[in-house]
Amino acid sequence: VKLVISDAHEGIKAAVSKVLCASWQRCRVHFARNVLAHAGKSGRRVVSAFIGTAFAQETPEAASSQWRNVADQIRPKVPKLAAIMDEAEHDVLAYMSFPKQHWTKLHSTNPIERLNGEIKKRTDVVGIFPNKDAIVRLVGAMLLEQNDEWAVQRSRYMTVETIGKMSDDPIISLPAVAR
Repeated sequence: VKLVISDAHEGIKAAVSKVLCASWQRCRVHFARNVLAHAGKSGRRVVSAFIGTAFAQETPEAASSQWRNVADQIRPKVPKLAAIMDEAEHDVLAYMSFPKQHWTKLHSTNPIERLNGEIKKRTDVVGIFPNKDAIVRLVGAMLLEQNDEWAVQRSRYMTVETIGKMSDDPIISLPAVAR
């Protein structure tokens, strides 16, 4: 595990650091929801656009610089929001320490949340399962189906090959059937 993406739950952050010895990334979507609550209804679009300029930068250094510029521009009118940005900068921009080709795939927990929602929807339709094996079959089939979709959409999700380039550790090559 190289990176864990989640909301800003302190227990998750501590476990990622201590148990997994990995980097932690605050989900950009969760951060935006949290920070926009402090912007007021009339300022949400402007603040969202301002913060978005940091994410559009080409390098981690430029993003960090832009992040601080945005916080400084917001500070006179909404000091609490600027303080939240100051505190969250490294957590929200952590994904930029990985190869640029992965940035769009690392900044949010949306794909896994979408999958969890689909699992919930399908298990709610069934209602009561006769036994534990029935649950495992349904959820396992859904996970295999999703894995196949993600494997085919190589431009959208990370592959074993592209992840292997991020590490000094060799990645075991899997037969095409097992991927």
